[in-house]
Amino acid sequence: MAAQMDPDAVAKAFVEHYYTTFDNNRVGLGGLYQEASMLTFEGQKIQGVQSIVAKLTSLPFQQCKHNISTVDCQPSGPASGMLVFVSGNLQLAGEEHLLKFSQMFHLMPTPQGSFYVYNDIFRLNYA
Repeated sequence: MAAQMDPDAVAKAFVEHYYTTFDNNRVGLGGLYQEASMLTFEGQKIQGVQSIVAKLTSLPFQQCKHNISTVDCQPSGPASGMLVFVSGNLQLAGEEHLLKFSQMFHLMPTPQGSFYVYNDIFRLNYA
């Protein structure tokens, strides 16, 4: 079950799945959130699956590629949650310059033994 899994392996698998889905089929990210989930995107707070998917699919770029530099994780709290902190570069289609970003996920276990995103905070890092 998920509780016995290596947190680093879980975090790495989650991050790979999340960004592959984001880059190829953004609507598919809806399955990773629940109604209580909250996204803070560049300071804007959004709650609930539909609102989060609406935000992510309405971003002003259609195609992008995330290149992950670091993934750090910690077990979080008595409910077997997990904090995952990601940094990397975002390449937008047709753009030369890479955008640096940081993103923090608070993952919570589902009864089915996987995880969903309870909290998600995203920031571009401007030099």
